[in-house]
Amino acid sequence: MGYLFIGQIVHSKSFDEIEFITDGFLAVDEGKVVGIGDISELPTWRQKQWSYEEIQLSRNQFILPGFVDCHIHAPQMPNNGLGLDMELLDWLKTYTFPMESQYKDCAFASYVYDKVVKRTLSLGTTCASYFATNHRAGTLILANHIHKQGQRALVGKVSANQSSVDYYKETTEESIKENKAFIQDIMKLNSDLINVTITPRFALSCDEYLMKELGKLAKEHNLNIQTHISENLGEVAEVKRVYNASNYASVYDSANLLTSKCILAHGVHLEDEELELLQKRGTSIAHCPSSNTNLKSGLCDIIRLRQAGISVGLGTDISGGSDVSILAVIRDAMGVSQHLDFAKKQDIKGTGRVRPETDEQKKVNQDYVPLNYKQALFLATLGGAEALNLAHKIGNFQVGKEFDALLIDIDVDPVDVYEPNISGIKNKPENLQERVQKFVYAGDDRNISRVFVKGRQVK
Repeated sequence: MGYLFIGQIVHSKSFDEIEFITDGFLAVDEGKVVGIGDISELPTWRQKQWSYEEIQLSRNQFILPGFVDCHIHAPQMPNNGLGLDMELLDWLKTYTFPMESQYKDCAFASYVYDKVVKRTLSLGTTCASYFATNHRAGTLILANHIHKQGQRALVGKVSANQSSVDYYKETTEESIKENKAFIQDIMKLNSDLINVTITPRFALSCDEYLMKELGKLAKEHNLNIQTHISENLGEVAEVKRVYNASNYASVYDSANLLTSKCILAHGVHLEDEELELLQKRGTSIAHCPSSNTNLKSGLCDIIRLRQAGISVGLGTDISGGSDVSILAVIRDAMGVSQHLDFAKKQDIKGTGRVRPETDEQKKVNQDYVPLNYKQALFLATLGGAEALNLAHKIGNFQVGKEFDALLIDIDVDPVDVYEPNISGIKNKPENLQERVQKFVYAGDDRNISRVFVKGRQVK
């Protein structure tokens, strides 16, 4: 069964270009977009010999590509909202490692992961790059729940052969063996929606030998890679000390982990030479503004990253981030960008920041343009797909791509739309761009009325 949507359609074509189709159609057949355009072309599609459901959208409804969460720790969901008065390394020891160690209990893993997938789908996350735990069996349970509920995902069994806590780490041999077995486990699922992403937790959790072996596995099976980088200044300093490295990124590069299918979470404190290296390798960044703020890691300047030629997507980073919704992360990303703009353009007492002294530096900062809602939507959809090396499949409604999409209805609480016959209030918003803004700035999961993954309705 296909779909023929008639009405308003919104999708990104690039970072700076978003297409708003007010009176249009979107045709979906066998899980893929087969047509998109002006409503004047509709008669041709109605005459075609194909089986479809026709869906007429109201003026307060529109179709939007599904959200892509480039960095989410599925096992941390029970900790959501806890320990956010700490910084990263203390938070890991106090909350994260004790929680993740519990996933050796498969019943516990199944209980939590079922809820994680249901919740993320309900919030419009059609594709997620999941960190699980060190446990192969528990990670496979996560993959099975994703498969059952119809989400698209990259799933990583976390690798960690050295740790600050003795009770939650593997031997090198165990890690390599279990990663190889997990790759075979996912192949047996025979799902075109789920794949493995090789997942060294971060440079302080894996020694150089293990990282190199993981790099070999990724290359052998053509797999994605995910890990963390430059989240916290203390972490950066410790990585440099432990590896006697000039910078953090070089540690991963020496292990052949920096590839065009690698995504690094955070990147708050990347140095200029690291940006050059990441751009050269085609490696992406998962921007996690909520987590970076909660754990006091810093403000990541994604305008700087993009100007360096690096692909950027968004991540909830549960439970460092405290909201499972990519919509909330969109708002936080815009907020962080605005705060950086404030800091660049004015003297702020007590921040430790000093206005640049040279005229050239002053001009660069004065010309800084913060992220807007259209660009933030790109990061949550097509940008996320690019960052995960999936833009050939998803991210927008280009003909031939798979149909991962959200049906948005702003005529529902909490956004709602005031009708003109009530107390003389003029009906707002008046155009599609304003309706999209309503959703981006004030909407939530109640406004996501239907969710589709590869043409299958999953909400």
